[in-house]
Amino acid sequence: MAEIAVFIERYTVSSSEEMGALMRFGQAAQKLGHRLDVLFRSDMYKIPEYDALFIRALTDPLNSSYVAARTAQLHGLRVVDDPDSIFICCDKVNMYRHLQKAGVPMPETRFLTEADLTLERAEMLFQEMGSPVVLKAPNSSFSMYVERVNTPKDFVKTGKRFLRRADRIVVQTFVRSEFDWRVGVLAGKALYVCQYLIPKRRWKVLTYTESGRVIDGDVKGYELKKVDPKLLETAVQAAKAIGKGLYGVDLKQVGHEYTVIEVNDNPTIAEGEEDDRAPKIYEQIIRYLAGEWGDS
Repeated sequence: MAEIAVFIERYTVSSSEEMGALMRFGQAAQKLGHRLDVLFRSDMYKIPEYDALFIRALTDPLNSSYVAARTAQLHGLRVVDDPDSIFICCDKVNMYRHLQKAGVPMPETRFLTEADLTLERAEMLFQEMGSPVVLKAPNSSFSMYVERVNTPKDFVKTGKRFLRRADRIVVQTFVRSEFDWRVGVLAGKALYVCQYLIPKRRWKVLTYTESGRVIDGDVKGYELKKVDPKLLETAVQAAKAIGKGLYGVDLKQVGHEYTVIEVNDNPTIAEGEEDDRAPKIYEQIIRYLAGEWGDS
């Protein structure tokens, strides 16, 4: 019997979908003969008592989740997300450089510093990359600090705002679509696939209004065997460029080709959404944490 800890924060159980997924993980562990306990920040001292740690809280090198991951790693536990994956995925510049090195198909991508934020440089980038372009702060998540800009003036204004958070920003060509593919990959193997639909009159999956309201689209699940194998191959290639953990790979489809938008550590798994056509993901992740599902 493996003793598995799930590290969460209070906000982790703020929705019924998140709570439902946690319950499904618990049921899967019990079915397989393992023990699954929930740990909060105040319980981190207990981590060495377990065989594995599964993090279900926002990851960032400055968050308690990273401390939990490092603690688990130092004590020889199998941990998802591992500290290296957190460190890479929470810095988009670092992540995209890993993807570029591995030859992963992705939009044209440049990294800019404050010296690049001039109207002249912006005009040159629009000529080279087309208009609009997408600007991203490297430490952004859930579509925050990701903006589409259409003019050199907006480019400079948005870029300077993002540089308050970092010393570099990312600029990419804009890929128009009605949805993003999301492929969940664990240890180099595809677990699930779904589409995150983009709401009408929007250009990205999540949009935050000035009042703080979140506008998001529906999630549509697909069976792995019913999607283009090239989609899965591209997602697995991207995940392997980061590591051997659990990742959510976001891709755009252009004709019969796929381009990777980003790789997320700590991907969302909500009951009735990512598991819609992949009910075995709970059992597969528990088996991996228990050392019963081999790394590739």
